[in-house]
Amino acid sequence: MELDALDRALLRELQNDARQTNRELAAKTGVSPSTSLERVRLLRERGVITGYHAALDLDAANRPVQALISVRIRPPARPVIEGFREWAARLPEVIGLFVTSGTHDFLLHIAVPDVDGVYAFVIDRLTERREVADVQTTMAYEHVQSRCIEPAASERPRFSRRAG
Repeated sequence: MELDALDRALLRELQNDARQTNRELAAKTGVSPSTSLERVRLLRERGVITGYHAALDLDAANRPVQALISVRIRPPARPVIEGFREWAARLPEVIGLFVTSGTHDFLLHIAVPDVDGVYAFVIDRLTERREVADVQTTMAYEHVQSRCIEPAASERPRFSRRAG
C-alpha cells in the first residue's frame, strides 16, 4: 500500500491528536479541508486507520502496577492456542497480548492496582487453566510507549549487479 508524504503527515498529526478538527488538521498539513477530509476517508477505507480511542493514564485508572507474563501452553495445538488467546484477551487485567514463538506461546501485558493483583492474576487466573504448562512473570518498572508510529517505506531496497 503506497503512502505519500501527505498521508504520512496526516497520520502523524492524527496520532498526536485525533480529536482535532478537520480544519486544524488541514492547516497543520498544508492542504485544503476538503483534501484533508478525503485523504483521511481513504486512509480509513484502506484500513490504514483502524479506529480512534482515548488513552488512559494507568495511575489515574488505579492500575499503576504492570507486569509481563510469559505463558507456555500444552498441548501446543491450534484449538488450544486459539482458545487461550480468546480467553486471555477478554480478561480486564490484560492490556496487551502477544502470541509468540520460542519457549513461551504468549506474552501478556497486565496492569493491576498492586503487587497482590499480579500474584492473584497468576495464581487465580492463569494456573487454574489446565492448558497452562509454565508461567514466568517480569515486573515492569516503567512503560514507555510510542504515541506516533511512522509507516515503513513500501519499497524494498533493490540490489544491482555490478560488472566486475
